[in-house]
Amino acid sequence: MDIEHLRLFVRVAKTHNISQAGQELGISPAVASSHINKLEANLAIRLLHRTTRKISLTEDGAGFLPHAEDILASVEAAQASLGLGDNTLSGTLRIAAPASFGRIHLMPAMKGFLQANPNLSVDCRFTDNIVDVVEGGFDIAIRNAKLKSSSLVARKLADDHRILCATPEYIATYGEPTLPTALLEHQCLTLIGQDLWQFSANNDNRIQKPIKVQGRFRADNGESVRDACLQGLGIAICSKWIAYEHLQSGALRQVLSDYELVSDTAIWAIYPSSRQLAPKVRAFIDYFAERFEERLQDMS
Repeated sequence: MDIEHLRLFVRVAKTHNISQAGQELGISPAVASSHINKLEANLAIRLLHRTTRKISLTEDGAGFLPHAEDILASVEAAQASLGLGDNTLSGTLRIAAPASFGRIHLMPAMKGFLQANPNLSVDCRFTDNIVDVVEGGFDIAIRNAKLKSSSLVARKLADDHRILCATPEYIATYGEPTLPTALLEHQCLTLIGQDLWQFSANNDNRIQKPIKVQGRFRADNGESVRDACLQGLGIAICSKWIAYEHLQSGALRQVLSDYELVSDTAIWAIYPSSRQLAPKVRAFIDYFAERFEERLQDMS
C-alpha cells in the first residue's frame, strides 16, 4: 500500500474533490485519479462515490478513513523518532472560525505561524455559521459554543468571559441599572436567539431567574452588536475579547459588574476524532493556544 495514495485519499475525503486534493499535494488531476484507482484496486474495495458534481465516501471508505489517518500519523511519528524524513509541515491546513474572532485574534498571529511553517499553506473560512467540519473538509474549526457531535474532539483554548456594556452617553441619558431586573426598562442589544440573560451575584452561587430582555436591535454577528452598543443604542452582552479596546479607551463601560453572567462558553479548537492527531493540526493548536491564552488573560 502506497503511503502517498493514502495521503491523497485522506485529502479527498476532506475536500470532496480529487483535483483540489491533488493540487494540494502537488500532483495533476489525472495522476490523482490514477492514484485513487490504484488504492481501490489494492484494497479490492470502492472508497469513493464519483459523479460529475460530487465526490463522497462509500460506507467502506468512511470506515477506512480513520485507519488511513492513523497510518499516516504513525509513519510521520516513526520517522520523527528516528530523525528521518522531512519533518517540516507541508500541504494545506483548512480552518473555519467565527468571523469576528478570526479577524481580531486569529489573523494578527497568522504571520508568525506561517513564518514558523514555510512549507504549509492555510485556507481560512471566517463565518458565524456553525460549519460541518467533516462534510466541509476542514482540518480544524474554532468555536465559542459547546461541542455537540461525538465524532469530533475539542480542546479548550481559552475562557470566553462575557460582560454587559454600554456607552457613557447611554448611561448618562437613561441611567445605569443596579439590578438585573432593571434591564427590563432598557434597550438591550442581542444576538439572534440569545434574549434570555441569566445572572448570579458575585460571591453568591445562587442562579437568578432568567430575564427575557427586549430591544430594537439584534444581529447575528458579535461585532455588529458591539458596534450598535458603541453607537449608544443600548446595553449589550460582549465577550471581553471583542470589547477590550473600547473598554480600555472608555468608549464602553461595564454595567452590572456585581452580577456575573451565567455562561459556560469558551474558545474551542474542534477537529475530527482520530487516535493520532495530524502534525499540522497539533502545530496549529499548540501555537494558537499559547497566544490566545496570553492575549485573553491580559483582558481579564
